Amino acid sequence: MERCRKKDILSLINTMIKANELVAKALPTDSKDLTDVFAQCQDAALQIGTQLESFGEQYRSVVTILEDYCENIYQLSLAASDGNACRKLWKRIRKQLSQLENQIQSEMPEDRKEVVFLPYKASMWDSLESVWKAAKEDESTDAYVIPIPYYDKKPDGSLREEHYEGDLYPDYVPITRYDEYDFESRRPDKIFIHNSYDNSNYVTSVHPFFYSDNLKKFTDELIYIPYFVLEEVDSDDEEGLEEIEHFCVTPGVFHADRVIVQSEEMKKAYVKVLTRLVKGQSGKDTKEYWEKKILGLGSPKMDRIMSVRKEDVAVPEKWRKIIEKPDGSRKKIIFYNTSVQALLDQNEKMNEKIKDVLQAFKENQEEVALLWRPHPLIESAIKSMRPKLWEEYQKITDTYQAEGWGIYDDTANMDRAVVLSDGYYGDESSVVQLYQKLGKPIMIQSPDIREYISVAENQET
Repeated sequence: MERCRKKDILSLINTMIKANELVAKALPTDSKDLTDVFAQCQDAALQIGTQLESFGEQYRSVVTILEDYCENIYQLSLAASDGNACRKLWKRIRKQLSQLENQIQSEMPEDRKEVVFLPYKASMWDSLESVWKAAKEDESTDAYVIPIPYYDKKPDGSLREEHYEGDLYPDYVPITRYDEYDFESRRPDKIFIHNSYDNSNYVTSVHPFFYSDNLKKFTDELIYIPYFVLEEVDSDDEEGLEEIEHFCVTPGVFHADRVIVQSEEMKKAYVKVLTRLVKGQSGKDTKEYWEKKILGLGSPKMDRIMSVRKEDVAVPEKWRKIIEKPDGSRKKIIFYNTSVQALLDQNEKMNEKIKDVLQAFKENQEEVALLWRPHPLIESAIKSMRPKLWEEYQKITDTYQAEGWGIYDDTANMDRAVVLSDGYYGDESSVVQLYQKLGKPIMIQSPDIREYISVAENQET
């Protein structure tokens, strides 16, 4: 159904008023000279009438004014060369337009805002959830969560199989299917996205309809919130700026009307990177533009993780058997994270590191429970960019899961793993920032360190 908005109707009425003023200045004249103007006036009246149909008989009096207006426009086109007839008709038309505008202003309720959230991976929903909750609780706003399809990419960049994760979101999040929402007719006031890469990601791509440059056509405000949290960087640290540059210069950052980043310091970093980039390409100083566009309001990921309490987390029975000791007490739980970038950078060396880590935790499983949660895009990325590496990596994960002594978490709910665990071990990742926020211990793994102390060695010393 097309969305009927007061501001759209008033805009159409304003168009009609301006068009009729042009007609008044031109009359009397040959009606052929004003054929297009007459058609525009009638078309605008038809659009208003069509939109008001969704309200039933409530605005029947307004529809009657529109019908009379169209008849008077038609009569005006027939009498365009007759000065006296034109003046009489113009007075009626001007009165009708004034009456029409007054009735819409006074009788039609103020527009409800319509806000749309377009996550693509359910595991990244936490980067939008707190904003969605605020919109949902606003009585003047209708908020829609519309998970969008995405694709893995082949090595040549073409799209592979489609994925849709609309059934993986929490039960309390009502889902609207992307093919049941007409963006063109509804034109939401705001659209929130958390993927800014469009076609520039080598591993995955959202459906091209949902590229940021296309979404801009269907909303008053496109807002991008990153699905990740970066390590904070000083805007005067050139090495740090270089490390985050590829996060700053994505298509979504350029196309969005607003970009919300994790802190004021990160805003300064984005502004500096983008200002310098544009100045180098065009010579223009765009700092003021980026200062207004980028907002350091914080990350919803932080809001989400701080709101989850350990006692409220449901622990699957399969996990419970691994976590609990025979006496009912709990082992220490370590969140083990393997990232896409580490595998791409280190190749077979990282696979060997992972095997060492698993062996070390296996030997210490009586005291420590390992919760291995790999980055959700590892399979897509490694399959696409390092197929042979993927075969070995998959053997490692298959063996780990088959042995059953540790937890393998590939669900959409990352918060559960973060809250339950007592510490973090693994690659550099935005997850590290969550552990820092929670005050839990963190250790970053190095593929160059391959030694570990086994339980047997501990007993000997």
